[in-house]
Amino acid sequence: QVQLEESGGGLVHAGGSLRLSCAASASIFSINSIGWYRQPPGKQRDLVAAFTSGGATNYADGVKGRFTIFRDNAKNTVYLQMNSLKPEDTAVYYCNAKKSNGLRIDNYWGKGTQVTVSS
Repeated sequence: QVQLEESGGGLVHAGGSLRLSCAASASIFSINSIGWYRQPPGKQRDLVAAFTSGGATNYADGVKGRFTIFRDNAKNTVYLQMNSLKPEDTAVYYCNAKKSNGLRIDNYWGKGTQVTVSS
């Protein structure tokens, strides 16, 4: 099992910044992909940013140029730097990891951290 623990959420004004952290119980070298999803109130959980199995990064169109995903392999931690925050960024943000198990992919989730952006 891979355990994920998010931190860093909070309340900010529009235009502000937050940095989210996701600490993994397993070495992220052994994790095929890791990244962030978010779920606004009453809406579906969607991908925000992630590292692919090849080490490339993917971003949702709405956060390109404002959010940056990066990692510290020695600390088994992945971060999401969020700048120029907008009220529409308000959501619960979840860390996600995918790990191969034979031909199957196991999916792991953190408990989530709340991000609220006021007007």
